[in-house]
Amino acid sequence: MPKARIYSPPRSAMQSGQAGLGQWLLEFAPDARPRLDPVTGWSGGLSTERQVKLRFHTLEAARAYAEAQGLDYAVEALPAGVKAIKPKVYADNFKYGRAENWTH
Repeated sequence: MPKARIYSPPRSAMQSGQAGLGQWLLEFAPDARPRLDPVTGWSGGLSTERQVKLRFHTLEAARAYAEAQGLDYAVEALPAGVKAIKPKVYADNFKYGRAENWTH
């Protein structure tokens, strides 16, 4: 019986957008160690389950899929909450009567 993990991926550190947050991924755990190809030196294996990532909108949908397929799964906790982004306006740097000191 394949082992799977269900988790909600964190936001990418390379972007500040909110896209993709709240989705749940189901990934299969490797069933064997990867082996080295003697000719190329690349690592690989016979199992292609590690290449599969299934996306779900809710945790319940991911659990229902895993149970319907008879998968042994583990659910990982949600990552820490996302802070609200304070909108910034470049024109506020030149606003009359601003409270902050000029830093340039």
